[in-house]
Amino acid sequence: MATVVLVHGLWMPGRDMALLARRLRRAGYHPEIFRYPTTRAPASAHGAELAGFVTRLPAGEVHLVGHSLGGLVIRHALNRGIDRGIDRPGRVVTLGTPHRGSSVACALAGRRTTRWLLGRAWEDGLDGDLPPWTGDRELGTIAGTRPHGVGQFFGSLERPHDGTVAVAETRLPGVPHATVTASHMGLLFHREAARLTATFLATGAFGEQPA
Repeated sequence: MATVVLVHGLWMPGRDMALLARRLRRAGYHPEIFRYPTTRAPASAHGAELAGFVTRLPAGEVHLVGHSLGGLVIRHALNRGIDRGIDRPGRVVTLGTPHRGSSVACALAGRRTTRWLLGRAWEDGLDGDLPPWTGDRELGTIAGTRPHGVGQFFGSLERPHDGTVAVAETRLPGVPHATVTASHMGLLFHREAARLTATFLATGAFGEQPA
């Protein structure tokens, strides 16, 4: 059975990934949740910890699924070469991850009254300072289009967006992309988002989406 490592987003404890984990378990995967203190260190440091977490897993297929900031942590982990010396395949799916930086986080970081909310999570990720995507693993990105979330009140979000991250911020050139009618947090509980995640992990493509 293939392992799926789930990486949560900013300010989250990991329990928020539980429903998605159960759905992926029903799809035939063994889920593991990687927990980290999101605001205490840059995404690059959390990526190093994730790299170690993955290398300690039993040999075999290991997929990575990240929500929001979690997807940026995954990018840093892959940049550190978690596959070196590990003969295992695996794909990556990100949900609501701002691969091009976050305009909302930029607005928060630009104000003295709100910058503290981000802590060091602003560095090496939400600020857009990320290692280039090399394509060594197959990556699929999923974005939400339901504009419900407090993030929209802190920054100017390009439409469509999920209330926190703009769809345009989740895209990478040449990378398969899908959208669902969900808010930023709603991506974790959305049945179609879970189905698309499982489909991509199995096939490397999202397939046909419902109209």
